[in-house]
Amino acid sequence: MAEYQRIEYRIGPDGQIIETVMDGLGSGCLAATQAMEQALGEVEQRQFKPEYEAGAEVETTTLPAIASQSISPS
Repeated sequence: MAEYQRIEYRIGPDGQIIETVMDGLGSGCLAATQAMEQALGEVEQRQFKPEYEAGAEVETTTLPAIASQSISPS
């Protein structure tokens, strides 16, 4: 059975996207967000929350502002 991970996306008024992974462990967070990050563009900043050291990784990634983006499922 696949592992469930919750990913939150917040889009600011300037178009900047902040992606936060919750309920993920280890490198699974990076794998879970890889396709979306590639579709949206270059990652400007990546931060690991204190939970990362405790084994419950929470990752926050900031993606650059975009004028408009259309994402369709593959």
